[in-house]
Amino acid sequence: MLGGPSAEREVSLRSGAGVARALRSLGHSVSEIDPKEKNFVLPRKTDVVCLAPLHGTYGEDGEIQKQLEKIGAIYTGCDAKSSGIAFDKVLTKKKCVGNGVPTAEFVVVASAQAPLPATMRLPLVVKPVRQGSSVGLQFVERPEDWPSALAEALKFDSEVLVEERIIGRETTVGILDDSALPVVEVRPKAGSYDYRNKYTAGCTDYFCPADFDAATTRRIQDAGLGAFRAIGGRDYGRVDVMVRPDGEPVVLEVNTQPGMTETSLLPKAAAAAGVTYDQLCQRMIDLALKRKTMKDRQSIAAVVAAIG
Repeated sequence: MLGGPSAEREVSLRSGAGVARALRSLGHSVSEIDPKEKNFVLPRKTDVVCLAPLHGTYGEDGEIQKQLEKIGAIYTGCDAKSSGIAFDKVLTKKKCVGNGVPTAEFVVVASAQAPLPATMRLPLVVKPVRQGSSVGLQFVERPEDWPSALAEALKFDSEVLVEERIIGRETTVGILDDSALPVVEVRPKAGSYDYRNKYTAGCTDYFCPADFDAATTRRIQDAGLGAFRAIGGRDYGRVDVMVRPDGEPVVLEVNTQPGMTETSLLPKAAAAAGVTYDQLCQRMIDLALKRKTMKDRQSIAAVVAAIG
């Protein structure tokens, strides 16, 4: 599945084209479905629905997963519950706090007339609670930046997350089959790691494995894997982690359907671990097929028990 109705549609189409090419090159029969409307129909005898390229609303928020579960389809990636948690930045933060995973201080704002939070110190980050790929991301350096930043972020959701802006190095931790991949450091050539810098080739430098000492690397990976487990994630994902100058990791958010384009970070991290793009796509399918096998065995066992 690729495309869909979200603000990340164009990126999803690019991700989907890459995944489809990889799976076909491995000998799979692949049908491409663009669920712009929710009344999609799966081809007959579909073994696995690959959701890896389906980003944003209806791809990462748990809704497509619920539909697939209703019809008994096997799909890649996180289930409906964990997807819904991860797509909601506030729920994710609460899960992190509850599980001892380091994350930034935050408040939630739901009105364009809300004053600058008195409990928060500048600089701040303002972002929609339920969006991905830095859609609507805003920064507040001075009090006078607040009204316009809040208004812009609220264009993309009815609530925004306001958190301290962590000063440090920006990293991400890819997750594959309950293991943390090598850390990727992200360094935009200009400005912040926003939507444009994420998806425009040449706008950002990437370093993988990131140049941290072994102890700091382990702390970053532990924070990323801890956050992914806290939301109940499975199969694969990506966790964005800021690293303070003293080496302390701070989890920003969890991505259950990370990008799969030529500039995307999960494929970079997998490559550093010796897993090619094609192999990564195959692993995603294999992990889903493993669930299908378990489901089939359970069904057979239930029939045998009923007969016996």
